[in-house]
Amino acid sequence: MLNNNPSTPAQVKLYFAYTSPFSYLAKDPAYALEQSHNVRLRFIPYGIDIRSVYGEPSARAERDQRKVRYLYLDARRFAAERGLIIRPPRRIFSARLAFYGAFCAEDQDLFRPYTDRVFERFWKRELEIEDLQALAGILREVGADPARFHGYAREPESEAKERLKACFAEAEQDGVFGVPSFVVDGELFWGNDRIDWVIRKLDAAGLRRSTAPG
Repeated sequence: MLNNNPSTPAQVKLYFAYTSPFSYLAKDPAYALEQSHNVRLRFIPYGIDIRSVYGEPSARAERDQRKVRYLYLDARRFAAERGLIIRPPRRIFSARLAFYGAFCAEDQDLFRPYTDRVFERFWKRELEIEDLQALAGILREVGADPARFHGYAREPESEAKERLKACFAEAEQDGVFGVPSFVVDGELFWGNDRIDWVIRKLDAAGLRRSTAPG
Protein backbone atom coordinates (compact mmCIF):
# COMPACT_ATOMS: atom_id res chain seq x y z
CA MET A 1 0.00 0.00 0.00
CA LEU A 2 1.41 3.39 -0.98
CA ASN A 3 2.21 5.69 1.93
CA ASN A 4 0.86 9.24 1.55
CA ASN A 5 2.47 10.54 4.74
CA PRO A 6 4.11 13.88 3.72
CA SER A 7 7.10 13.17 5.95
CA THR A 8 7.76 9.80 4.32
CA PRO A 9 7.73 9.96 0.49
CA ALA A 10 6.52 6.84 -1.30
CA GLN A 11 9.12 4.98 -3.34
CA VAL A 12 8.99 4.78 -7.13
CA LYS A 13 11.54 2.42 -8.66
CA LEU A 14 12.95 3.01 -12.13
CA TYR A 15 14.98 0.19 -13.66
CA PHE A 16 17.21 1.66 -16.34
CA ALA A 17 20.22 1.14 -18.60
CA TYR A 18 22.48 3.80 -20.08
CA THR A 19 22.50 1.84 -23.35
CA SER A 20 18.69 1.99 -23.64
CA PRO A 21 17.38 4.99 -25.59
CA PHE A 22 13.99 4.61 -23.93
CA SER A 23 15.65 4.78 -20.49
CA TYR A 24 17.16 8.09 -21.60
CA LEU A 25 13.70 9.29 -22.61
CA ALA A 26 12.21 8.20 -19.26
CA LYS A 27 14.81 9.98 -17.14
CA ASP A 28 13.59 13.58 -17.04
CA PRO A 29 9.86 12.73 -16.73
CA ALA A 30 10.87 10.45 -13.85
CA TYR A 31 12.78 13.30 -12.18
CA ALA A 32 9.64 15.43 -12.48
CA LEU A 33 7.64 12.96 -10.40
CA GLU A 34 9.45 14.14 -7.27
CA GLN A 35 8.28 17.70 -7.99
CA SER A 36 4.67 16.82 -8.75
CA HIS A 37 4.16 14.05 -6.19
CA ASN A 38 5.27 13.10 -2.69
CA VAL A 39 7.57 10.33 -3.91
CA ARG A 40 11.22 9.37 -3.81
CA LEU A 41 12.61 8.09 -7.07
CA ARG A 42 15.06 5.20 -6.95
CA PHE A 43 17.11 4.40 -10.05
CA ILE A 44 18.13 0.74 -10.29
CA PRO A 45 20.55 -0.56 -12.95
CA TYR A 46 19.26 -3.38 -15.10
CA GLY A 47 19.91 -4.75 -18.56
CA ILE A 48 19.17 -7.58 -20.92
CA ASP A 49 21.47 -9.48 -23.24
CA ILE A 50 20.63 -7.81 -26.56
CA ARG A 51 22.50 -10.49 -28.48
CA SER A 52 20.30 -13.22 -26.99
CA VAL A 53 17.13 -11.28 -27.84
CA TYR A 54 17.96 -10.01 -31.32
CA GLY A 55 21.22 -11.78 -32.18
CA GLU A 56 24.38 -10.23 -33.55
CA PRO A 57 23.55 -7.28 -35.82
CA SER A 58 25.24 -8.92 -38.82
CA ALA A 59 23.34 -12.19 -38.33
CA ARG A 60 19.84 -10.88 -37.58
CA ALA A 61 16.90 -12.02 -39.64
CA GLU A 62 15.40 -9.28 -41.79
CA ARG A 63 12.31 -9.20 -39.58
CA ASP A 64 14.42 -8.54 -36.47
CA GLN A 65 16.43 -5.89 -38.30
CA ARG A 66 13.23 -4.09 -39.25
CA LYS A 67 12.00 -4.26 -35.65
CA VAL A 68 15.23 -2.78 -34.25
CA ARG A 69 15.24 -0.03 -36.89
CA TYR A 70 11.65 0.80 -36.03
CA LEU A 71 12.36 0.95 -32.29
CA TYR A 72 15.13 3.48 -32.91
CA LEU A 73 12.82 5.43 -35.21
CA ASP A 74 10.28 5.68 -32.40
CA ALA A 75 12.99 6.68 -29.93
CA ARG A 76 14.13 9.46 -32.23
CA ARG A 77 10.54 10.65 -32.69
CA PHE A 78 10.08 10.90 -28.93
CA ALA A 79 13.46 12.62 -28.61
CA ALA A 80 12.74 15.16 -31.36
CA GLU A 81 9.61 16.29 -29.53
CA ARG A 82 11.78 17.25 -26.55
CA GLY A 83 14.83 18.60 -28.35
CA LEU A 84 16.99 15.58 -27.48
CA ILE A 85 19.42 13.80 -29.79
CA ILE A 86 19.48 10.03 -30.17
CA ARG A 87 21.93 8.58 -32.66
CA PRO A 88 21.71 4.78 -32.89
CA PRO A 89 24.97 3.15 -31.73
CA ARG A 90 27.11 1.42 -34.32
CA ARG A 91 27.48 -1.73 -32.23
CA ILE A 92 26.24 -3.39 -29.05
CA PHE A 93 27.75 -1.88 -25.90
CA SER A 94 27.95 -3.05 -22.32
CA ALA A 95 26.78 -0.63 -19.63
CA ARG A 96 28.60 -2.46 -16.82
CA LEU A 97 31.38 0.10 -16.28
CA ALA A 98 28.91 2.97 -16.52
CA PHE A 99 26.83 1.30 -13.81
CA TYR A 100 29.95 1.02 -11.64
CA GLY A 101 30.51 4.73 -12.19
CA ALA A 102 26.91 5.34 -11.16
CA PHE A 103 27.50 3.54 -7.86
CA CYS A 104 30.56 5.70 -7.26
CA ALA A 105 28.62 8.87 -8.07
CA GLU A 106 25.61 7.80 -6.00
CA ASP A 107 27.80 7.23 -2.94
CA GLN A 108 28.90 10.86 -3.25
CA ASP A 109 25.38 12.24 -3.86
CA LEU A 110 26.22 12.97 -7.49
CA PHE A 111 24.22 10.29 -9.27
CA ARG A 112 22.01 12.62 -11.30
CA PRO A 113 24.65 14.95 -12.78
CA TYR A 114 26.75 11.88 -13.67
CA THR A 115 23.74 10.11 -15.18
CA ASP A 116 22.65 13.18 -17.15
CA ARG A 117 26.07 13.45 -18.80
CA VAL A 118 26.46 9.74 -19.50
CA PHE A 119 23.06 9.52 -21.18
CA GLU A 120 23.40 12.68 -23.23
CA ARG A 121 26.93 12.03 -24.46
CA PHE A 122 26.43 8.35 -25.20
CA TRP A 123 23.37 9.03 -27.34
CA LYS A 124 25.16 11.83 -29.17
CA ARG A 125 28.01 9.36 -29.82
CA GLU A 126 30.31 11.61 -27.81
CA LEU A 127 31.12 9.01 -25.12
CA GLU A 128 32.83 5.63 -25.37
CA ILE A 129 30.78 4.03 -22.64
CA GLU A 130 33.16 1.09 -22.17
CA ASP A 131 36.16 3.41 -21.68
CA LEU A 132 37.26 3.54 -18.04
CA GLN A 133 39.06 6.86 -18.39
CA ALA A 134 36.16 8.54 -20.18
CA LEU A 135 33.77 7.58 -17.38
CA ALA A 136 36.28 8.59 -14.72
CA GLY A 137 36.52 11.95 -16.48
CA ILE A 138 32.77 12.45 -16.11
CA LEU A 139 32.98 11.58 -12.43
CA ARG A 140 35.68 14.20 -11.93
CA GLU A 141 33.67 16.70 -13.98
CA VAL A 142 30.67 16.44 -11.67
CA GLY A 143 32.86 16.72 -8.59
CA ALA A 144 33.18 13.05 -7.63
CA ASP A 145 36.37 11.30 -6.57
CA PRO A 146 36.82 8.43 -9.08
CA ALA A 147 39.22 6.44 -6.89
CA ARG A 148 36.60 3.91 -5.81
CA PHE A 149 35.43 3.56 -9.42
CA HIS A 150 38.95 2.61 -10.50
CA GLY A 151 38.96 0.01 -7.74
CA TYR A 152 35.63 -1.37 -8.89
CA ALA A 153 36.98 -1.83 -12.41
CA ARG A 154 40.25 -3.46 -11.29
CA GLU A 155 38.84 -5.97 -8.81
CA PRO A 156 37.17 -9.07 -10.34
CA GLU A 157 34.93 -9.54 -7.28
CA SER A 158 34.39 -5.92 -6.35
CA GLU A 159 31.67 -4.44 -4.18
CA ALA A 160 30.17 -2.93 -7.33
CA LYS A 161 29.80 -6.36 -8.94
CA GLU A 162 27.87 -7.57 -5.90
CA ARG A 163 25.71 -4.45 -5.90
CA LEU A 164 24.89 -4.97 -9.56
CA LYS A 165 23.98 -8.61 -8.87
CA ALA A 166 21.65 -7.44 -6.11
CA CYS A 167 19.99 -4.98 -8.52
CA PHE A 168 19.38 -7.77 -11.04
CA ALA A 169 18.02 -10.04 -8.29
CA GLU A 170 15.63 -7.30 -7.18
CA ALA A 171 14.51 -6.84 -10.78
CA GLU A 172 13.74 -10.55 -10.96
CA GLN A 173 11.61 -10.28 -7.81
CA ASP A 174 9.75 -7.32 -9.32
CA GLY A 175 9.07 -9.20 -12.55
CA VAL A 176 11.15 -6.83 -14.67
CA PHE A 177 12.03 -8.00 -18.17
CA GLY A 178 13.16 -4.82 -19.90
CA VAL A 179 13.99 -1.15 -19.43
CA PRO A 180 12.82 1.38 -18.60
CA SER A 181 10.50 -0.18 -16.05
CA PHE A 182 8.73 1.72 -13.30
CA VAL A 183 7.55 -0.21 -10.25
CA VAL A 184 4.99 1.49 -8.02
CA ASP A 185 3.62 -0.39 -5.03
CA GLY A 186 4.50 -3.67 -6.72
CA GLU A 187 2.87 -2.76 -10.05
CA LEU A 188 5.06 -2.80 -13.16
CA PHE A 189 4.94 -0.19 -15.94
CA TRP A 190 7.28 -0.93 -18.86
CA GLY A 191 8.29 1.82 -21.25
CA ASN A 192 8.94 5.55 -21.21
CA ASP A 193 5.44 6.15 -22.58
CA ARG A 194 3.81 4.51 -19.54
CA ILE A 195 4.61 7.49 -17.33
CA ASP A 196 1.02 8.75 -17.58
CA TRP A 197 -0.22 5.52 -16.00
CA VAL A 198 2.36 5.91 -13.23
CA ILE A 199 1.03 9.42 -12.59
CA ARG A 200 -2.56 8.20 -12.48
CA LYS A 201 -1.64 5.58 -9.91
CA LEU A 202 0.13 8.16 -7.76
CA ASP A 203 -2.81 10.55 -8.09
CA ALA A 204 -5.24 7.80 -7.05
CA ALA A 205 -3.12 7.22 -3.94
CA GLY A 206 -3.41 10.91 -3.01
CA LEU A 207 0.28 11.60 -3.55
CA ARG A 208 0.05 14.69 -5.78
CA ARG A 209 1.62 17.74 -4.15
CA SER A 210 -0.55 20.82 -3.72
CA THR A 211 2.55 22.97 -4.25
CA ALA A 212 5.99 22.20 -5.64
CA PRO A 213 8.65 21.55 -2.99
CA GLY A 214 10.61 24.68 -2.15
